[in-house]
Amino acid sequence: MAVTYCLSRPATALAAVLFLSFGSVAASHIEVTVENFLRVLTGRIPPSTPRSKRLLSDDRSNILIYMTGHGGNGFLKFQDSEEITNIELADAFEQMWQKRRYNELLFIIDTCQGASMYERFYSPNIMALASSQVGEDSLSHQPDPAIGVHLMDRYTFYVLEFLEEINPASQTNMNDLFQVCPKSLCVSTPGHRTDLFQRDPKNVLITDFFGSVRKVEITTETINLQQGSEIMESSYKEDQMDEEPMEPLKYAEQLPVAQIIHQKPKLKDWHPPGGFILGLWALIIMVFFKTYGIKHMKFIF
Repeated sequence: MAVTYCLSRPATALAAVLFLSFGSVAASHIEVTVENFLRVLTGRIPPSTPRSKRLLSDDRSNILIYMTGHGGNGFLKFQDSEEITNIELADAFEQMWQKRRYNELLFIIDTCQGASMYERFYSPNIMALASSQVGEDSLSHQPDPAIGVHLMDRYTFYVLEFLEEINPASQTNMNDLFQVCPKSLCVSTPGHRTDLFQRDPKNVLITDFFGSVRKVEITTETINLQQGSEIMESSYKEDQMDEEPMEPLKYAEQLPVAQIIHQKPKLKDWHPPGGFILGLWALIIMVFFKTYGIKHMKFIF
């Protein structure tokens, strides 16, 4: 299972990419859970979370969410240990909309019965694509005989082949993306949903979500950076004056490591092994029987 979030802000000079997958740099396999995924989408994460694992979006952000893995009717598996349902995903998108965390959202899923994952969506400005309809399997592509497994799914293969031809100035629209993997190639029937999206798909460029060029807002106002730095410096000095004087810090007494290392080991008192006494008595009895026989046993007891 892999999850990709990409966001672009057409009206600002900001952009960010957050990638979560098994064994990736940004998140280990332990971190890729349903709870963490939903927390990243909705922004309900601890303050200590680094920027590389946050979805830094606002109401001007176009967000792409791509998911792939094993799934079924209304669910997608996470690491074969838990599942996310289409209801949970729909509610998370609604929270994002209420919290103004996206402008437009493109959802793509490559899994068995993938169309079932967008059936419950009800938030505005969401366009969804799936690799298969309800009741259909999403098949693999390009097997590797060396390791005996398939390297990629069919839908993902043809979408990637299509996107590799897109450049930042491309005028290709979403209707073209809908046609990249017909049933003759995918074997399954890809689906899409556009009723929640306010714009006509033919007017939505691929570069609104993939590989767009950052747009810059031009202003005629003069910004005095030096003045801002002076204000910050003065506020920093005031904060220092408000702080109460602290006692100087002292180092705690350290262990005498050098003395401990050079100490001679203490000699232990010698004690015979646990079975030594019992073995000694057995040896004495065997020697006695061999020498005097059993008839002299009465002199012992």
